[in-house]
Amino acid sequence: MIGARGKGRVRCGGCRLVLASLWFAISGCSGETGDKEAGRDTVPPDDSEPGEATFAPEEATELWFVEFERAPAARGSGGARVKGLVEEERELFRRAAAARGLRYKQRFSFDELWNGLSVWVAQESSAALVDMPGVKAVYPVMPVELDTTRAAPTVDPDLAVAGEMSGADVVRRELGVTGEDIRVGVIDSGIDYHHPDLGGCFGPGCRVAFGYDFVGDDFVAGDATKPPVPDGEPDDCLGHGTHVAGIIGANGVVHGVAPDVTFGAYRVFGCRGGSRADIILKAMERAASDGMHVINISIGTPFQWPDYPTATAASALVGRGVVVVASIGNSGEKGLWAAGAPGVGEAVIGTASVDSTRVTTLSFTVAPGNAVIGYTRGAGSPPAPLSGSAALARTGTTTSARDACAELPAGSLARQIALVRRGGCSFHQKAAHAQAAGAVGVLFYNDRSGAMSPSVEGDPPITLPVVGIAQADGELLNARLDAGPVTHSWTHRAVAARNSTAGLVSRFSSHGLSAALSFKPDLAAPGGTIYSTVPIEQGSYDTLSGTSMAAPHVAGAVALLLAARPELSAARVRDVLQNTAVPAPWSGDLGAGVPESAHRQGAGVIRVDRAIRATTVISPGKLSLGESEAGPAARTLTLENSSGHDVTYDLSHAPAACATGGDHWAPASATTGAARVDFSAASVTVPAAGSATVSVTVTASDALAEGGLFGGYLVFTPRGGAADGLLRVPYAGFKGDYQSLPLLKPSGSGAPWLGKLSGTRLTQQPRGAAYTLASDDMPYVVVHLDHGAELLALDIVDATTAKPWGRALMLSHVGQSASATAVTRYGWKGTTKLDGRVTVVPDGDYLIKLRALRALGDPDNEAHWETWTSPVVTLDRP
Repeated sequence: MIGARGKGRVRCGGCRLVLASLWFAISGCSGETGDKEAGRDTVPPDDSEPGEATFAPEEATELWFVEFERAPAARGSGGARVKGLVEEERELFRRAAAARGLRYKQRFSFDELWNGLSVWVAQESSAALVDMPGVKAVYPVMPVELDTTRAAPTVDPDLAVAGEMSGADVVRRELGVTGEDIRVGVIDSGIDYHHPDLGGCFGPGCRVAFGYDFVGDDFVAGDATKPPVPDGEPDDCLGHGTHVAGIIGANGVVHGVAPDVTFGAYRVFGCRGGSRADIILKAMERAASDGMHVINISIGTPFQWPDYPTATAASALVGRGVVVVASIGNSGEKGLWAAGAPGVGEAVIGTASVDSTRVTTLSFTVAPGNAVIGYTRGAGSPPAPLSGSAALARTGTTTSARDACAELPAGSLARQIALVRRGGCSFHQKAAHAQAAGAVGVLFYNDRSGAMSPSVEGDPPITLPVVGIAQADGELLNARLDAGPVTHSWTHRAVAARNSTAGLVSRFSSHGLSAALSFKPDLAAPGGTIYSTVPIEQGSYDTLSGTSMAAPHVAGAVALLLAARPELSAARVRDVLQNTAVPAPWSGDLGAGVPESAHRQGAGVIRVDRAIRATTVISPGKLSLGESEAGPAARTLTLENSSGHDVTYDLSHAPAACATGGDHWAPASATTGAARVDFSAASVTVPAAGSATVSVTVTASDALAEGGLFGGYLVFTPRGGAADGLLRVPYAGFKGDYQSLPLLKPSGSGAPWLGKLSGTRLTQQPRGAAYTLASDDMPYVVVHLDHGAELLALDIVDATTAKPWGRALMLSHVGQSASATAVTRYGWKGTTKLDGRVTVVPDGDYLIKLRALRALGDPDNEAHWETWTSPVVTLDRP
């Protein structure tokens, strides 16, 4: 939906997504489309409600969110009356669907946090969706990801390292606050409630006292043969949710942040992973109805706008008094603007990751020399054994750019451990080649400094242990092999080492800002190499990394904060945590004394001990300054003092590193180009039990290139007070004209282009092509979005007369592509919306005109649009 953020003329909320019998696939592949589809499913046969369709298992359908005009119950008033009006909308939709021949089947209905449905729609019927009475907008039901990047088995029960970083150990030890009577909902893969560290049981009186399984063990998103089979027991067979829960509140071998919280477990993943956004939204409603005080969602759909349904629903939860903490995503190596939903929601605490101070892993030894080398376990592979030896063999050299990317000779690695250098192709492809060549294990070593953690998830499954080691260790092993045979031995021995990147923002942590220029992420917390619980059958304890691990550190901290300061509202919690956070240093030069970019870490690393003790809160807790084209940004801050004495603060400015413009896929940062900050006064006195205001004006620097991001921290230092009484407010903005960022910048594959399926491969048609529209023989427009688009439309015109034949597609708030070369394909089934009606376009020659409105652009300003026209498309039905 287009809100009031657009530059120039404000557009009303009546704008909507228009589609006309299309489906689309979203891919992160380089130069070609992939097979990871959004909004497309095959519906399993089951009982239909009156007025709904029954689809055959082989029938292709599209899965959509349909949003209705009325506000959800969480934002409205009137109780039963509001519920009645909401139901009237649904009944109107059902009657209109029957009258217009719309074939659909409802999956979920939502009315508490977001007002609408998720529905399967037959391809030939989808064009009617947005023309239905009361429909406000339509969004694809996107796949969702677990925001975890790596796994490594360990035996060290010390979670105190992360506790020291966040101040949670101080709160437990010195203040005696443990989170008792606070309910924390975990929307994830479930919780192994049999685990003794998590209480050992499920139900009233247990640590895991609430919960629901929305999917069942066998569920796989997008697979009609693996439909959701809900039940009342949210046990965990994937492991992710149990690890998250342990960070929040384990109490046993591992001690979590808030070891006495009560859990709600809301399972949205089966044993193989993969879920959908509508299932996440349904779990939010259930968690709210169970009375959760805090909800953790270590799940994300990257490159999303704050308007996406899971993001708006999560913000609505905060409006109901529930603090929502979500991971911001693990797309850090994909550049700026990668923040994901629901973490990108306006009221959500979107969480970035910093690396922990110590890494503890299992190890192997090599002989001769008896070197001991720690490793991280590859996600998607079985755990390494704790004993056993084999010869070590390599598949390349320390300079190989595509080591093991090609098939290896059969039997060449029989009964050996393969040593493989990172780079050139996926870890899964390399591991599959080693597996086919007879290897009994794979050691991946980094092609850059530092450790690494591979993921080999995919088909065919990898059935041999795969681990990752540092570049230096890989080079050591290569040198040993140069000298002669080497024997590799697995051990049960754990090794611990100080992390060289301790306290720095994790490389994998997604960059902000959001496409709407809202300040994201909000906070940072330990997420790199965190030891916690996993299901008992998976070994009980493991080390994972990701913003998935950072978010529960914040959720646990929120539980401590609410237990200590129950008067805080859900909205005020984020302000307090942001005021008292401590920015991480800039990784570009640790000696420079400059904070890391605000669009990478938000307000900084949480310090819940400082948050509990703070008697002054500054709101807003962050400043989203937008684009600087209009000139300096002026804001007013309010300071509220709950103590019994006046407090005077001296005001200062700590600029952070800037993103210097240029290629946002590989952003560079520097300390030059810092903004100028002017306060209305050099100090401010806040009376006892009173408030005061101060104005601030931020001016972008001429030294910062157009398209750069600037940010920093407004610092409030108390006179005569303790150093931990210092407060900060982070800010961030965009330098220049935001609508100058290109959208349809050609990708590595030359997109946009017209495509045609040849078997399973989509090929370019630079001279045009004919299409029968049978099955998948339809024209595809292949698009690379170099930035988020406010609107994206496909219009059809006659190739000879230029007569308009209507609109085939209009999408609202489309996220940028997943990489500099990734593309999205949009297929047209030959119908459009013309003069308010779905129209079948007759056979003939046509042009498809792609139009994209730049982010926050004015639809009435042609300079804010980018266009592309296809070669001639010939419709030639059989």
